[in-house]
Amino acid sequence: MQRAVIASIVALLAVPAYGQTTTSTPADAPPDAVFRAGVDLVTVSATVRDRRGRAVADLTAQDFEVLDRGQRRTITDFRTEAAPISVAILFDVSGSMDLASRALAAKFAANHVLSWLEHGRDEAALFAFDSRLHEVAPFTVDTRALQGALGEVDPFGATSLHDAIADTAKEISARANKRRAIIVLTDGIDTASRLTPAEVSGIASEIDVPVYVIAVVLPIDNPDANGRPQGEVPASVGTIRELASWTGGELFYASTPSDTSKVARQVVRELRQQYLIAFEPGSGAGWHPIEIRTTKKNLTVRARGGYVAGARGRSNEF
Repeated sequence: MQRAVIASIVALLAVPAYGQTTTSTPADAPPDAVFRAGVDLVTVSATVRDRRGRAVADLTAQDFEVLDRGQRRTITDFRTEAAPISVAILFDVSGSMDLASRALAAKFAANHVLSWLEHGRDEAALFAFDSRLHEVAPFTVDTRALQGALGEVDPFGATSLHDAIADTAKEISARANKRRAIIVLTDGIDTASRLTPAEVSGIASEIDVPVYVIAVVLPIDNPDANGRPQGEVPASVGTIRELASWTGGELFYASTPSDTSKVARQVVRELRQQYLIAFEPGSGAGWHPIEIRTTKKNLTVRARGGYVAGARGRSNEF
């Protein structure tokens, strides 16, 4: 059912395609601008963790398998080298964030994310949302300047969390960097969205943008080491976790300054250690559920859940 919902929403998207066939490469293009000329490829960013949750960065193409509608696909190209990253920080400024200093905690988390980016090389933008999306500061490599821009947002209004993530995914889809993500800072409560988590994850998955959600909660609401909530956690957190997982991202809880510092570092580190995997799309039109897995034991792969093939499908170029 979830896959059917995703397929229906991405098939109706009317955003510009960006995976057109390439016949030449400009002389001044960076060496990793494209993988291969003349071939449309589906590209997937994947993160691998060991059983202790640590990122694994020493795998090769031979260590991965790609299943497309259950059929194994040949990995056409594979990249692991360090590259600049693009991050869209999506800041919840709805009225519920004005309770228990959640807005202040979210700004603290955003500052940590920005501090782990490489100034002058990585790029970031700041968006805020209540009942609609606001661009606070456009994408820039001057990441230090964005820290000052955080003071320009104040909590107010209803919460359209799902809609804001979908709109931000479309904004970041135009960025040239292949390592990119949306980092959402929120209390996890959605009161006004039109889109469901499944629809949003379909949009983000098609673009190949992982969504990391940092849920700013009170210490009593922070799950224990086994993932069990200690107190009252918003009912929508379960669906937010699924949304993040379907896109290749993850949901984190942050209730203390040390939590936010640790989570920010982990997210940025994961983006730097992403594996970029490319393969030729399947022949059948429509939604293609995919599974990226590794042949190594005790490792877990996180990646988007599928892509759309056919006239409205979009294949990324490297």
